[in-house]
Amino acid sequence: MEVTDINLIYEIGLNFVMDYGPKVIGAIVVLFIGLWIVKKATKSIGNLMEKRGIDASLRPFLTNLIGTILKLLVIISVMGMVGIEMTSFIAILGAAGLAIGMALSGTLQNFAGGVIILIFKPYKAGDFIEAQGHMGVVKEIQIFNTIITTVDNKTIIIPNGGLSTGSMVNFSTQAERRVDFSFGIAYGDDLNKAKQLILDIAEKDSRVLKNPEPFVRMGEMADSSVNITTRLWVKGEDYWDVYFDTMEAVYEVFNNNGINIPFPQMDVHIQK
Repeated sequence: MEVTDINLIYEIGLNFVMDYGPKVIGAIVVLFIGLWIVKKATKSIGNLMEKRGIDASLRPFLTNLIGTILKLLVIISVMGMVGIEMTSFIAILGAAGLAIGMALSGTLQNFAGGVIILIFKPYKAGDFIEAQGHMGVVKEIQIFNTIITTVDNKTIIIPNGGLSTGSMVNFSTQAERRVDFSFGIAYGDDLNKAKQLILDIAEKDSRVLKNPEPFVRMGEMADSSVNITTRLWVKGEDYWDVYFDTMEAVYEVFNNNGINIPFPQMDVHIQK
């Protein structure tokens, strides 16, 4: 190899080092500093989520997701610093993300619903809820589904997408609940006597709260009966026991005191 060729190679190498050396060194420095900042940021975000009471099953996923996105941004910035054209790469990445999002639209909706539920906590494990046509106790809240157990011991798996956007009744959020009844008596029976019998049952039941006091009033003159509206306030855990016990007690006391419980009937008058 001639001296002129060696000088040419040396000059090209020197120019390359002078042109790209600072960029490469700067990119390496930015890479290490960026990854260090991402590590500290994700740790701080995890601690903040813990202080805010974010569900323990959701915290690792969110911190890892945020960390991955931040690392990807750092790597894209470093590649841009060394002169790699990123416009086409970002466009391809965006198109791929759009295609994946459209293909997994239902799954992503359930995922987003799970995140919303775990963050805002409209219900929690152990609550008795009614949603999406089902009623039962929440056994587990997963990232995509909520699992409930019905009163007849069936396991129902409900996607979180519908739960996060639809209406839902949570029976466990309030310590007290109102038990509503409508007792029918025959026309001509003693209304005041029937009301007093119902009040006596409520007053003798220690589970029925005194404040708000029991409400017993005539609610309707129906086709076949006079209906007495009854409202009793109880602790949430006593709701069903009070409901069934009161129904049985009213039936027995009406029968023993000459109060008739009518059935649907129709009077037909025939004219000759």
